[in-house]
Amino acid sequence: MKNPTVAPLADGEWVAVNTIIEEQTAWTLIPKLKEANAQGIVEYPLNKVVM
Repeated sequence: MKNPTVAPLADGEWVAVNTIIEEQTAWTLIPKLKEANAQGIVEYPLNKVVM
């Protein structure tokens, strides 16, 4: 939860990034990601965190 997960994809020029951010941050971050040509952006609510 402190760092994003970055995983390589079959196309070596692409990676998948998974991270947890506050909901309000998503409102400003997603448009910036789209401007940077990010693709396949998925946002879903976090129901539980078990630590």
